[in-house]
Amino acid sequence: MKASRSFLLFFALGAITVFAYAPFGWAPLLPLALLPLFLNWREATPRGALGAGFAWGLGHFFAGIGWLIVALNRFGGMPLPLAALAILLFAAYLALFPALAGYVFARLRTQRWWRDALLAAAAWSAAELLRGYLFTGFPWLAIGYTQTPPWPLAGYAPVLGVFGMGFVLALMTALVAFALPQGKLALVRATGVVILLGALGFGLRWVPWTHPQGEPVSVALAQLNVPQDLKWDPERMRQWLELNLATVRDSRARITVLPETSLPTLAEYLPEGYLAAMTAPVRTQSREAIVGIFTRDADGSVHNSAMSLGTTAGQVYSKDHLVPFGEYSPPLFGWFYKLAAIPMADQARGGRHQALMHLAGQSIALNICYEDLFGEELIRWLPEAGWMLNVSNLAWYGDSHAQPQHLQIARLRAMETGRPMLRSTNTGMTALIAPDGAVQALLPPFTRGVLEVSVRSYVGMTPYAHTGNWPVVAASVLILALAARSRRKRA
Repeated sequence: MKASRSFLLFFALGAITVFAYAPFGWAPLLPLALLPLFLNWREATPRGALGAGFAWGLGHFFAGIGWLIVALNRFGGMPLPLAALAILLFAAYLALFPALAGYVFARLRTQRWWRDALLAAAAWSAAELLRGYLFTGFPWLAIGYTQTPPWPLAGYAPVLGVFGMGFVLALMTALVAFALPQGKLALVRATGVVILLGALGFGLRWVPWTHPQGEPVSVALAQLNVPQDLKWDPERMRQWLELNLATVRDSRARITVLPETSLPTLAEYLPEGYLAAMTAPVRTQSREAIVGIFTRDADGSVHNSAMSLGTTAGQVYSKDHLVPFGEYSPPLFGWFYKLAAIPMADQARGGRHQALMHLAGQSIALNICYEDLFGEELIRWLPEAGWMLNVSNLAWYGDSHAQPQHLQIARLRAMETGRPMLRSTNTGMTALIAPDGAVQALLPPFTRGVLEVSVRSYVGMTPYAHTGNWPVVAASVLILALAARSRRKRA
């Protein structure tokens, strides 16, 4: 096959995987698209495997995160061709990781199909883990996210986390890919292992790793649906402040939650007496509220924060894991901000050692928007946290697949921690997610409303909450090390 045709084929295979994720949910597309790539790796030179992996990854990420064009072009003011080029370059960077996996596999393969299947899974998982940590990490579109319920591998989430689910999925795909040319017996054995792994994952879904404790509390999750292109308009500021005030005042829930940056200004710039006016009805009725706001610390640094009001007013959580380019500028990338006008883009981290919020007898682990991509960071709140709360503003990405993809990510965090995950968002998806990943309540996106839910705290620890990603890291490193040792012996 000519190089150009091969590149286009693998690019297309990677691109169709966008339909394996939310909102489409055609999960079997992922292994079907991955199978030809693994077949290529089986015979390709290291350079050829690298190229195929890069082409597959370029299509995978360019299609999967294409929603970034809305933020860069419509709200960031970047010309459309330049915005598309920026996304292509970002996708090219992310494609280096599956390319690296292909190169490593081709260098270390043994031509023994079951060993090579383990090696492919280890190389793939190591690359995904590296992508999730390097330069603060970008683990969006890890292949394990496609396996949310009702798919059978969901049971591995509380045991191994999303990267472990990806390892199992890659292993199942590689077993079939490498057994196919070996004849009927190898294929029967591979199919048997695949069925066993799927059945184990399905069975693990019914293990109650955590359990509810205490009385339920009523929570109102606000979805304000403020248009992103009007949110920062000074002439509309009074309107947004009144909307926030009315939402808190009219709620009757024990805890009312407003989304990320629902007050789109620094706390010090709010009208005199505004926070007092918002706090008074809440405190009088022995209720609590959480609002999204920008704060400034003693050093003058700006933080993206969530602040409590009411009987336990004054608790603040500030976002710690910031979005590169959107909330801070990585070194040497100051030029980017000359092309994209992004409000409040120079923020500081809140720090890893912040306290849980304690409201209405609940111990709540706050995370803001992008932070719920990092499961290993969220488990630091356990076992003290009874449930988790994410406040987000995805209006930056318009009516795209960013919102359902983010909801799918939150479902994995609920399963990994064995805790309910509540979400209050500006334009969607505002939801209550059960510890088993089921979406129990959901507001339609791009509507203004309040989702009233009843939630109980959960206690106990999942295996993943104890170990984080270490089992997958250890397994991947061990397999790669043994393969490297074996290659040296053969040389």
